[in-house]
Amino acid sequence: MKVIFAGTPEFAAVALQALVEAGFDIPLVLTQPDRPAGRGMQLQPSAVKQYAVSKGIEVLQPLSLRMDSKDPQRAEEARAAHQRLLSTSYDVMVVAAYGLILPRSTLDIKTCLNIHGSLLPRWRGAAPIHRAIEAGDKETGITIMEMEEGLDTGPMLLTERVAIEDSDTTGSLHDKLAALGGKMIVEALNKMRHGELEAVVQPEEGVSYAAKISKEEAALDFSHSAENIGRKIRAFNPFPGAYGVVNGVNVKLWGAEVLEGGNAPAGKVLSADAQNGIVVACGSGALRLTELQKPGGKRLPAAEFIKGFPLEGLSFSV
Repeated sequence: MKVIFAGTPEFAAVALQALVEAGFDIPLVLTQPDRPAGRGMQLQPSAVKQYAVSKGIEVLQPLSLRMDSKDPQRAEEARAAHQRLLSTSYDVMVVAAYGLILPRSTLDIKTCLNIHGSLLPRWRGAAPIHRAIEAGDKETGITIMEMEEGLDTGPMLLTERVAIEDSDTTGSLHDKLAALGGKMIVEALNKMRHGELEAVVQPEEGVSYAAKISKEEAALDFSHSAENIGRKIRAFNPFPGAYGVVNGVNVKLWGAEVLEGGNAPAGKVLSADAQNGIVVACGSGALRLTELQKPGGKRLPAAEFIKGFPLEGLSFSV
């Protein structure tokens, strides 16, 4: 089978690698344009582009695939990309975290399969891994679906579940799901080749949407429950990084344990020493902070952090 692949971040690169290693012919890869990154804000290629280039696969990076865009440059690039797709011999397009909307004109060329990081119809949208952890879900998974114009509304072809552990962060869960997605798309295409894929319409009940993560959400309010705050810390690790404000300083919190708490005011630092660790009262319960980072500093275990940033007697803002 000849497969055109569309994707951008590491989650997608893992799937592309799985397809290449399984022997599929990849004549073309679509990925988003290079973006400024790092302290020098130099243009950086996506993870998908880096892998494709390393394998000698042609890469196309249009700003948009919508030929009706009001932006002349985007419309022109979309038309060029559309003609490139029409002139390429392929059997199916595989999409994983591409980041661009596929218009009807693209979907109509060939079947498009999507690797989605949730158990649809729960967590349709941009940030299913973050939102599953933030909501306290006990499980998530990968859904291979056939794409249509709606937001992650297409029929499901394969589904596999993954337990969300209490220790999981978005980073650790991402890696599990990326590996699973790569395995499952290979399985799906092999079944497709033999006419063994069965489409199941998504149920109307249980629909939820995983809105894109904003940096503004990372500010923690310690008047909330310790359980709620702990989930946010795990959900926003590694991006955008949850933080609490203490003495006017934004302190990033990368790890925490939920404890039972007393009646201390929310945000008050109950202890900050090597023996008891950094314990902060919340609206209900308390959190033992295990890994922190001050602006311009490194991520440090709590015992190391308090050597350079004493917290005893202070309070986090609520």
